[in-house]
Amino acid sequence: MPPQGAVVAVLAIAGLCSSFMFTLVVPIQARLPELLHASREDTAWVVTVTLLVAAVVTPIAGRLGDMYGKRRIVLVLLAALVVGSIIAALSTDIIGVIVGRGLQGAVTGVVPLGISILRDILHENRVDGAIALISATLGVGGALGMPLSALVTQYADWHALFWMSAGLGAVVFGLVLWIVPVSVLRTAGRFDYAGAAGLAVGLTGILLAISRGNEWGWTSAPVLAFGIGGIVVLLVWGWYELRIAEPLLDLRVAARRPVLLTNIASIAMGFSLFASNVSYPQLLELPPPAGFGLSLLAASLVIMPAGLVMMVLSPYSGRLARTVGPRRLLVLGAVALIVAYGFTLLFSSEVWHLLVANILVGVGIGFGYAAMPMLIMRSVPQSETGASNGLNALFRSLGTSTAAAVIGAVLATMSTTQGDVQVPTASAFHLSFLLGGGAAVVALVVAAFIPTRPAEEAHPAMPA
Repeated sequence: MPPQGAVVAVLAIAGLCSSFMFTLVVPIQARLPELLHASREDTAWVVTVTLLVAAVVTPIAGRLGDMYGKRRIVLVLLAALVVGSIIAALSTDIIGVIVGRGLQGAVTGVVPLGISILRDILHENRVDGAIALISATLGVGGALGMPLSALVTQYADWHALFWMSAGLGAVVFGLVLWIVPVSVLRTAGRFDYAGAAGLAVGLTGILLAISRGNEWGWTSAPVLAFGIGGIVVLLVWGWYELRIAEPLLDLRVAARRPVLLTNIASIAMGFSLFASNVSYPQLLELPPPAGFGLSLLAASLVIMPAGLVMMVLSPYSGRLARTVGPRRLLVLGAVALIVAYGFTLLFSSEVWHLLVANILVGVGIGFGYAAMPMLIMRSVPQSETGASNGLNALFRSLGTSTAAAVIGAVLATMSTTQGDVQVPTASAFHLSFLLGGGAAVVALVVAAFIPTRPAEEAHPAMPA
């Protein structure tokens, strides 16, 4: 069997690769209508489809991993990334790029699957530190990938972004095949295809309403139809899942207080993270006096230290979790986010102010994202780790998607004309920071009520 350190390293690289996909097209996002000869509303799907597929595939991939082997499903998701990247790299129109970006979104499922693999193979003393490292990749990949994408687009054709992601996916596929051992823990039973379809339809409806509400109008017929329809489908789906013998997700496990509260905190933490991801870069890049007038590359370099902080903190997060418990680690992460937004509300007149605030965001997300899967895995049976971690990743996605829509709406609505363009006002940014800080307060309050009982008490063994 390969050294455990090598397995952790490969799964961390896979996590970096998956989170990089979310910032891959940021440098060309504003130019997409020109590059793809399409309207701005149509090119928005290049970003939206990745979020949609990621949210839908992640919990389903977790269940498939529990049933058919976690490494096998990780390889399938990495293969989807490679295929999607090649399709987008060869495309000259919007359809091919949207299809490719959708396939790229599927790779997000490798993070919760990687966390579940670590629980299966690592010694108990090493699990928390390794989980903290893998969790950190959710923020690190995007923070480090943004300046890399900016450099590539500055000196090469935009198709090079997708060739780069295809090459990266192929390398990680080979490393996983070589280093990561085959999963031996499997959950018996049949896959719930009806449950998977219901979850996919319901989530797609809700996420479409959230992600497109600002553009289509929050009270428009399509947004209301998708949003209400998605909720109705998920309610029917939940009723169905509680009544079949082999559900896609065991909602009784998901309803346990530690799991439920952790997932609610995940929405708030995801919102708080993405509020900074939307507002800070805009403030850095907008021309004076609205912003600081930095180039995309320069702004990316200001954002990047947050990712480095997450990576540096990951081993300490594992030790802290063993010392004080993952619940207190989540509380500490929420406090760091509150401090970050409080600092930004008081000081945002210099570039270094945003640098400091973003580093504090990195501390908060580093601790918070490390704590959440630890809390989940202490509260669910080992046969449910893949599906439960996938569900937790889904709730984080709901938070980030909601933040993208809400903060985007705030900055678009509260704007003024500067030259020939509309730019957000100072009040718009202040409201964005208040919303990000408010979400962190919600995460703090919810985390305070998460029980700290050990896993054995949370799910006692069934009698033989």
